[in-house]
Amino acid sequence: MITIYHLDTSRSERIVWLMEELGLEYKLELFQRNANGSAPDTLREIHALGKAPVIRDGDTVLAESGAIVDYIVHRYAADRLAVAPAAAEYARYIYWFHFAEGTLMSLLILALVLGRVPEAEASPVRARVLERMKLTLMFIDTEIAQATYFAGSTFTAADVMMTFPFTTMRHFLKYDLAPYANILAYLQRIEARPAYQKAMALAGPKDK
Repeated sequence: MITIYHLDTSRSERIVWLMEELGLEYKLELFQRNANGSAPDTLREIHALGKAPVIRDGDTVLAESGAIVDYIVHRYAADRLAVAPAAAEYARYIYWFHFAEGTLMSLLILALVLGRVPEAEASPVRARVLERMKLTLMFIDTEIAQATYFAGSTFTAADVMMTFPFTTMRHFLKYDLAPYANILAYLQRIEARPAYQKAMALAGPKDK
């Protein structure tokens, strides 16, 4: 059985959600953040970087949410929630699966870091990053208007990857989704999913 090491208010919620969508059994071990928001040192006993998500599958310890999602979908789910390379939707699927961390989260993390540096408040670099965020969100909003889910009409692992930046990430970086009606409509579809509701009850952010 796969063990998920879940850090409160973190990307590891993706893995809990994925397992619930697939109906796979798992063991959940919870870790709370330190008072300063950092991960506890005990996570380093599991993986040297001390970050979440991390899973254990027998002798295998695997980090990185994208890698874990890919691993579970292909090894334990007979490719459910993936898109076959020969399918017409494959390009969209693989694009958005990697866009989540490669473009979107890296941009949001940069905005978060700059927002915590007082000297960067009036920096032209911060202004450019915020403008880039706006353009990126507009792009996503336009794209998700064309389909029910990111890869097309069917929910896939790309949606598991893409949802976190619009939900839990906003506990760290405050930004307004009101101008992006299609993203908001998409989130309503996601939040109506029973597996998502159960995963968030188990591993979603808790009000302090």
